[in-house]
Amino acid sequence: MHSTATTSALAEARAHFAAPAGYLAACTQGLPLRETLAASRAELDAWEGGTVTPAFYGDAVERSRSAFARLVGVPANRVAIGSQVSVLVSIAAASAPDGAEVVCVDGDFTSMIYPFLAQAHRGITVVHAPLDRLAEAIGPRTWLVAFSLVQSATGQIADVDAVLAAADRTGARTLADLTQAAGWLPVDASRFDATICHAYKWLCAPRGSAFLTVGDRMLDELRPVQAGWFAGDDPWTSCYGPSIHLAQDARRFDVSPAWPVWPGTAAALEFFAGLDIASVRDHVVGLGDELCARLGIPRLGQAIVTWPDADCTDLTALTAAGIRASGRAGRTRVAFHLWNTPADLDLLVDALPSRPRND
Repeated sequence: MHSTATTSALAEARAHFAAPAGYLAACTQGLPLRETLAASRAELDAWEGGTVTPAFYGDAVERSRSAFARLVGVPANRVAIGSQVSVLVSIAAASAPDGAEVVCVDGDFTSMIYPFLAQAHRGITVVHAPLDRLAEAIGPRTWLVAFSLVQSATGQIADVDAVLAAADRTGARTLADLTQAAGWLPVDASRFDATICHAYKWLCAPRGSAFLTVGDRMLDELRPVQAGWFAGDDPWTSCYGPSIHLAQDARRFDVSPAWPVWPGTAAALEFFAGLDIASVRDHVVGLGDELCARLGIPRLGQAIVTWPDADCTDLTALTAAGIRASGRAGRTRVAFHLWNTPADLDLLVDALPSRPRND
């Protein structure tokens, strides 16, 4: 049970969203905060009026970088910015030594797998392991284990302690995708050699802002293969060749920002960096476990709940009831976030009258 103070804080946080009833799709796309909408609209107005400058956008990028660093527990100088998960994973893939072995999760989101498969011409091999046997698949040949902390298709949470212990024994590097975790699950990115996160899901930012964190070991091993002017030690003096002085910290991996998304991203991340994420986790896991109980399936301790629905019967019923859910890998998928309440849970269960329920 939440304390009165925690319940009040969560209610106050929910007031920052104008969420419609039955929106259970944070794992597909987050909803904007009122502050994000205001910042994005102000940017459009300023753009229309010809008053925005690169420095204005640069400030939004640095605010976002700092807020994300606070959220995941690393210094801001260990955070690089980008646009998509696959773009940032490609940095690690291009940096793998010729002939290296990379261990991935069987069925993980393709952005965590395809960049490594694309390196087959250099002898890079990808080993696919079930999530519950990921640690066992890490061996003496493994250069990197790359996995989503929370699986997109099922919401299953990786056994981080087991994976890190196996990687430590063999010397393998670790790359964790935080896209389905950051924003509801407390995360310490400093435990991994590198992490990647797209902010448009649980962090409720505009699509097109993503982050890479880099630890000590990987800082010099990763190649800045996508370096442009924004990766310079001073971006504003790195706009023209013939040479560039790259930043000495993680900013050397920065991808030139898509300007309009960053003011809204800064507003969203500053909001989440100020939350008690453990309380958010307890709230969403509580709703998820109650749904499991009512559906007669094991409690999962997850924000994402899925169940088999190969013919989309359940997903069709939810959609007809005005509930926003999704279907992945032959399963119906729902996600509980900060804005959801027991009323959303009741709406969901009532839309599935044919399913067994324990209520």
